[in-house]
Amino acid sequence: MKMIPVGLATWQKEGHESLLNQLKECLGAFRSVGIPAVVIWEDYWLSRKSIVQSRLAAMLGQSTKIPARLALARRIDNATTAQFLETNHLNGSTMSKFRYGLFLPKRYYRVLPEGFLFNASADELLVAVATFSNARIFEQNDEPFRSHELIRFASLLGTNVVGALDKLLNAFIRDKSPDDIMTYADLEWSDGRSYKRLGFEERGNMPPRKAYVDVTHMRRVRTREQTYQADGRPPVEYLTVYNLGSIKYVRDIKINKNES
Repeated sequence: MKMIPVGLATWQKEGHESLLNQLKECLGAFRSVGIPAVVIWEDYWLSRKSIVQSRLAAMLGQSTKIPARLALARRIDNATTAQFLETNHLNGSTMSKFRYGLFLPKRYYRVLPEGFLFNASADELLVAVATFSNARIFEQNDEPFRSHELIRFASLLGTNVVGALDKLLNAFIRDKSPDDIMTYADLEWSDGRSYKRLGFEERGNMPPRKAYVDVTHMRRVRTREQTYQADGRPPVEYLTVYNLGSIKYVRDIKINKNES
């Protein structure tokens, strides 16, 4: 496995187009010969190191494995979702319409290794979360077509919940009967092959997206605040950065239903 670190000073020096092209070429070269490769930004490493380390451990096969077949999937509330994603997803929480969690019952805590930190007195442990958008409805073949987006998916830090996304997707499909589900694979971490194994098909590439890094607190924000800070200090300094873009994936469910 190859990790490509990106410092913010390097970004400022080289400019985004040149650096993005270099990173894409490096990732493509490694992945084309079967070597997993990821890009790790300095701000993520400094502000969300535990999540980065957890994802790397999972890719290297060094995480605690939890079989999803032992866990129960159900709807969860917004507060539970937000708390879990802020702790376990690199990009934190965001708005969603439907939220599902995967819970490991207490009787299966035996699969967790000695020393694994969690509340052993609780009746269940939330080990994975997936969130979905509201339906976007449009016409296809003179019939209404309902499309949802898979917005977020994350597993508990230090774990690899084997089959978690598949189980959460199936729970959502049973409840909401979507005609398709679309999502995006972050090129910095994946080429999306895990989505292909779940029946998703590649439907094009999305260009790099702009973000602002608050270099004082090393966090990413959508908009820049130019007002003075509460203690009278000058406005926060921001650095404009771009990610590498993503690959769009779609899982057709209505077509599969009609064929079965």
